[in-house]
Amino acid sequence: MAAHSQYAELARQLSAIGAVKRGLARILPAECPSGSAAVLTLLDRHGEMRMSRLAELLAVDMSVTSRHVAHAAERGWIERLPDPGDKRSRILRLTPAGQNMLGELAERTTDMFARNLKDWSDDDVGQLIEMLARLRDSFGDCRARHPDERQQQQHGSTTTRTPA
Repeated sequence: MAAHSQYAELARQLSAIGAVKRGLARILPAECPSGSAAVLTLLDRHGEMRMSRLAELLAVDMSVTSRHVAHAAERGWIERLPDPGDKRSRILRLTPAGQNMLGELAERTTDMFARNLKDWSDDDVGQLIEMLARLRDSFGDCRARHPDERQQQQHGSTTTRTPA
């Protein structure tokens, strides 16, 4: 176990990550603010889903999610389809235009990291990726799992549910 002072320094360093996040926000195209980028990314990662699931993954309330979804839908990046299981609900799906925007976002992000980390070795970048993944895994990403999955995990069940 690390010394208490190391945990305190880790907390300070993670607080300073805000500068990296601000850098990422600055490279987004004007027509694709961070909320819309998050919607596209989550639909790409988890597939089509209901708005309630998206709100859970974003960890924001439905009104905020609705604004992000409306923005992305107005630009043709996502489509809202009737849910065959519940006619009152809509299923959100990424469109080819949304995939194209994700490609642009990925290119911009990759270029930003390449510029800012140009003096880092491949090994350094690989170690950072590995350690960040390990840090995230240590906390568990409870937002990435469906509520039923979390409940099963809390009760010791090993059954998993595929994300909606």
